[in-house]
Amino acid sequence: MTTAPPKPRAVPEHVLSSRERSLVPVGMATILPHAAYQVRRIESRLLEQVSRWGYDEIILPTFEYLDVLAPGLEAELLETCYQFIDRTTGRTLLLRPDATAQVARTIGMGLTGDAVPQRLSYRTSVFRYEPEHAGRGREIFQVGAELVGVDDVTGDYEIISLLIECLQAIGLRAFTIALGHVGFIKGLLARSGLSPQGQKRAEQAAARKDLPRLEELLAAERIAKTTAKAIREAPELTGQEQVLDRGRALASGDPALMAPLDRLAQLYQLLCAAGHRDALLLDLGEFRGFEYYDGVVFDVFASGVGAELGGGGRYDHLIGRFGRNLPSTGFALDVDHLFRAVEIPQAGGSAPRLDYVVAGPRRSARVVIELAKMLRHGRCRVAQLIVKGGEQTIVSNALAAAQAQGAEALVVVGAPGVDQKHVALFERIAPDARRNGRPHRPLMKKLSREALLASGRSRQRRGAAT
Repeated sequence: MTTAPPKPRAVPEHVLSSRERSLVPVGMATILPHAAYQVRRIESRLLEQVSRWGYDEIILPTFEYLDVLAPGLEAELLETCYQFIDRTTGRTLLLRPDATAQVARTIGMGLTGDAVPQRLSYRTSVFRYEPEHAGRGREIFQVGAELVGVDDVTGDYEIISLLIECLQAIGLRAFTIALGHVGFIKGLLARSGLSPQGQKRAEQAAARKDLPRLEELLAAERIAKTTAKAIREAPELTGQEQVLDRGRALASGDPALMAPLDRLAQLYQLLCAAGHRDALLLDLGEFRGFEYYDGVVFDVFASGVGAELGGGGRYDHLIGRFGRNLPSTGFALDVDHLFRAVEIPQAGGSAPRLDYVVAGPRRSARVVIELAKMLRHGRCRVAQLIVKGGEQTIVSNALAAAQAQGAEALVVVGAPGVDQKHVALFERIAPDARRNGRPHRPLMKKLSREALLASGRSRQRRGAAT
C-alpha cells in the first residue's frame, strides 16, 4: 500500500527574503521611470518618423491561436514560443513570437483590404524563450514597418532609407547596415548537390557564420572541392563594391546566382547615390534568422552594443501562406538595443521632472486642485500637494517636497502674508542651489492667479521651443 506524498507546505510570506519577493521571471525586466521615459521617447520618435513616410500603425494581439499563426513560423521559432491552453476553446495559444508573421496573417486574411501598396507600422513586444546563459531578453520591445505590394528595387530602397532616417531621428549617427541577399548563398547550396536536410543545416550554419560546422556538413556529403570552396568563401565576403565582383566570379554566369547579385548591386547604387555609402557593408553571407526571407536582407549594428539593433528584409512568399502572395519587405528595431546605443541623459540631470508643484494646507485644498487643473490645461506637468504642519512651516515643507519631486517651480496657496487672491511662486528650486556654502531658499514672488496662469503658458511655450 502506497501513501500519498505529503503536500508541500506554503511558505509564509514573512519568511521569504526581500530579494525573493522582488524577483521577476528570467529574461524579463521592470523599466523604472527615467528609463521608461527614454524608451517611450525613442518609440515615439520612431513612430513619428515612419508616419511621415505614410505608414499607418497597427496594434497586434498579444497572443494568437497556434494553428492559425503556425504557417508563418518556422519549426525553430515555434520551439521558443510560450504556449498555453485557451480555457474557452481548448485550443493552444501562443504569446506573440514574431510581429511580421502577424502582419502577414492580417493582410493575407484580407483584414486590411485588397488595395496595394500597404504601409503598416507597429510598436509591440515579442516573446521568445532564451536560455539564461544566452544573455538575451525574453520580452523584446520592437518598433517596425512593413511595405507590402512593391516588387522592385525601389521597395527595398524605401524600407532601408526609412530605417536610416529612423536611426538618425533618435540621435544615432554611427551605425552599419550589413546588406545581403539570401538568394546568393541559397543558390550556391542548391547547386552543390547537398541533400535537402543537409542544405537546411548548411543554411543554418551559414546564418550563424559557423564555418567549422559548414565545413563539417560539406565534408559529410562529399561535396566537390571547388564547390565546397565557393560555399565556404561566401559567408566571409564582406566589404564594398569588390564583394559583388568576387560574387560574380563565384557565380560563373549561373542566372540563379547572378540575379540576386544584380538586385543587390542596384540597391547598393541607389543607397550610395543618396549619400549612405559610409553606413553600408555588403555581406554575401547575410542570411538573417528567419527562413521566410527570400530576397534582400539586412542587419543593423552600432559600436558598443554586442548584438544587432534590428534588421529585416524581403519576404515575398510569407503572406501567401495565409492567402495570396504579395511582394513585401520590412524591418524591426530592438528598442532595448537602441536604448543602449543612444546616449541617454542620466537620471537627476538638469531637466525637471515637473513644471510645477502646487501646494497648500488642507483648508486651501479646493484652490490647490483648481490651480493645478488650470495649469495642466495649459499643457504643463503639474503635481498637487496638501501640506501638513503649522502656519510657519507650510512653505519650508512644500519646498522640500517639491525639490524631492524634481519640480522646476513651486506654487504655494495660503502662504503666510499672502491673501486669498494671490499665490506665492518659487522658481528654480533645484535642491543643490547654494549661496555662500549654505542651502539657498529661492526668492518668493507674489502674484495673482491670472498672472500665474499666464506665466505657466509662457513657460510651456519656452519648453516647446527647446
